[in-house]
Amino acid sequence: MAEPTREELLSRIADLEKQVSSKRGSRKLEFKVSEKGGVSVYGLGRFPVTLYAEQWEKLLDVADDLRAFVDQEKRSGTLKLKPQPE
Repeated sequence: MAEPTREELLSRIADLEKQVSSKRGSRKLEFKVSEKGGVSVYGLGRFPVTLYAEQWEKLLDVADDLRAFVDQEKRSGTLKLKPQPE
């Protein structure tokens, strides 16, 4: 089997970089039920966020308040935003 050419290797690297960047940008949120019966959300960060159903319902009930709070903190500059991958 012949060694790949420099051009073939560069092309392969470019293809892999596209795959990685598209996976990062379009990662879907996934929901699963944990062993203990909690609802886990995957895809927000490195680790899943897990709450029991009642906790999710309580959080969803105040979603508008949470959005308003986050918007206010963004405007005031006190909120740290997640760095975007390069």
